[in-house]
Formats: sequence, C-alpha cells, structure tokens
Amino acid sequence: MEAKATGKLLQISTKQSVEICSFLRGKTTDRGKQILERVLEMKEAIPYKRYNHNVGHRPGKMAAGRYPLKAASQILNLLKNAEANAEAKGLSKPFVIKEMLANQGVRSWHPGRQRRRKTKSTHIKILLHGTEIKETKEKAKIETKK
Repeated sequence: MEAKATGKLLQISTKQSVEICSFLRGKTTDRGKQILERVLEMKEAIPYKRYNHNVGHRPGKMAAGRYPLKAASQILNLLKNAEANAEAKGLSKPFVIKEMLANQGVRSWHPGRQRRRKTKSTHIKILLHGTEIKETKEKAKIETKK
C-alpha cells in the first residue's frame, strides 16, 4: 500500500529541491521531518552532490552543502501532507519515503517586469510506503539462517 502527495507550481528552486529530495529518499518520514526542521534552524546542512559548483563545505561528514530554507519549509509541509494521507489510508507506521521527485514547472514571466526574467516553479511528488521495519529484519535473519 502506498500514499502520495504532490505539490504543483511551488515557487521554490528546482535545483535545491532535487538535492533535498535525493537526500531524503529512502528515509522514514519521522527522520525526514527531523532533518528538515534542523535545516530550518540552520543546524544541519543538505549535502549538495549534483549542483555543487562554488558551494562551500560544511562541518560534518559532507563536502558541499547549504541550508535551503524556503525549499525545506515547502517540502516539510508536503511531507506532513503525505504522512496524513498515509494515515488516512490506514497504512502501518513507520512510513518510508519510497519516491521523492522534483521536476521543473512552468517558467512564466514575472508580472509587471520590463526586463526579461522568468519565475521559478517546481513540481514535487512524494510516494510513501507503509512497512514494518522489524518484520523485514526478522525475515532477513530467518532467510540467512536457512
């Protein structure tokens, strides 16, 4: 069973969203929310692996990293929404972020601007998978004993 949430035309950077999504993919929703809240407090940086040109190093076990505050707050709201959708469907906790994608949205012109500038927009899709982590570990132990 899966639950999903999508955010369309979010006014955030696509590059920052790609980095956040790749960092959170595969983690549980509780851990993902904790990470994003620490990013908003500027206590934990998001590691930049793809769009890292001229990005400074951060303390800890990472090289290039930043604190994308606006994108993190939007993705945190979307992650909470996906978790509520999973609970409404009756899925079992903990929820694992199975898929988290950031795609570029429509690039429309800034309203009222005379110069040629376009707006940023991003589409984000989150797919949660409800599983029991303890059961999967026990099944793996039984299979290795055989």
